[in-house]
Amino acid sequence: MKKVLVTGGAGFIGSNFVHYLLGTARDLKIQIVNLDALTYAGSLENLKDLPEGHYTFVQGDICNRDLVRGLLDQYQIDTIVHFAAESHVDRSILSPEPFIQANVIGTFTLLEAARQYWLIEKALPIDEIRFHHVSTDEVYGTLDPEDPAFSETTPYAPNSPYAASKAASDHLVRSYHHTYQLPVTISNCSNNYGPRQFPEKLIPLIILNALSGKSLPVYGDGQQIRDWLFVTDHCEAIYKILTQGVSGQTYNIGGNNQSANLTIVETVCDLLDEMQPAAEPRRNLIKFVTDRPGHDRRYAMNISKIDRELGWKPRYSLTDGLIATVQWMLANPEWVVAIQKQSEYQTWLTKNYDKREKSS
Repeated sequence: MKKVLVTGGAGFIGSNFVHYLLGTARDLKIQIVNLDALTYAGSLENLKDLPEGHYTFVQGDICNRDLVRGLLDQYQIDTIVHFAAESHVDRSILSPEPFIQANVIGTFTLLEAARQYWLIEKALPIDEIRFHHVSTDEVYGTLDPEDPAFSETTPYAPNSPYAASKAASDHLVRSYHHTYQLPVTISNCSNNYGPRQFPEKLIPLIILNALSGKSLPVYGDGQQIRDWLFVTDHCEAIYKILTQGVSGQTYNIGGNNQSANLTIVETVCDLLDEMQPAAEPRRNLIKFVTDRPGHDRRYAMNISKIDRELGWKPRYSLTDGLIATVQWMLANPEWVVAIQKQSEYQTWLTKNYDKREKSS
């Protein structure tokens, strides 16, 4: 892993992974090319203070095969880490087409470019290349309270257009390994949270709304359970897979932190009250709103395989991760201002939540 193409590296998890490689991991033998279309959830604000000489940013679409193919050749890419995706369930319900385009067609475009450059043209030795695909636990569907956690052999049962598009991309990646022997790995992760997360997702949305004294929307009864994974733990797990993982294998990545959405919201309120007190408890801002259609009730990840085979397990407890997240948001007001200035962000909040609140 010397010349790495990171797709979607201006987004939440991708940008944290770039910072991890060039910061926490201190792997300065690596040269990173970051390909990102800079859609609503990607921002150059996420990519400040990176070491010079190890990083190149390219604005572009992963569906542009000529662009992708040219980057592989120009930079002699030996590793692709594929984060780029449309990833918000609510958006996929309102408008599924962009999810098919980015998540299915985009992944196919990358796979074809990699197959052409690595396998047909034999640009690099096959034992020096890797295509890593970052996916989600949502491809497995939903769990009842007594069900065992998702494992790597759990049948796929996606319940939203987003989850279905990611399931399709997983199948494409797997097929390129079995049909063409393309060296690939896949990781399916649970709900991420942490610094630089675009505030359409639950935790950053709650933090910013609470700081502004706005209502804190909670879907349904708030008892939907997720396995919360701090983003730095996720980045470390991907690094382990890239450096130690077996080609053709899938690895589940989870935080071992199952908690109901309402509990998350209440905990964030309490942390903000402690760190930046307000006139009244921020729990008073909680407002239950109409649930999303087909809302999965519970996700949980069995991470015994990655623990057993690669020696990875999460370092952050849910409390420690939430404290770090809130502290980062409070310490980076310029990032918050830059994100909130995006007109599309404000439009989305109105479109998604205004009707829910009125009907709650």
